[in-house]
Amino acid sequence: MGRINIDRNALGRLVPDSGSTYGPSYHQAFNELATTHRGRPPAEILPALRQAADRALLGFTTADLLDQAVAISNGDPYELRMTLT
Repeated sequence: MGRINIDRNALGRLVPDSGSTYGPSYHQAFNELATTHRGRPPAEILPALRQAADRALLGFTTADLLDQAVAISNGDPYELRMTLT
């Protein structure tokens, strides 16, 4: 499980928002990777997650992203708790 603090104005970068002009959310990128990269080594998934997080301007640590990569690799659910600021 990960935790992130996010400005409520930036929420559309994390989760899908029909009113957002940002483009695909991090959640959408994560789901795509979860579908296409299941069973692959976490080290192969990590750069794609980092790219998606950087594109969404989200402050995930390397440890957060590695936890996500392991969950994707294993096909496990991943829970992210967020605090809106």
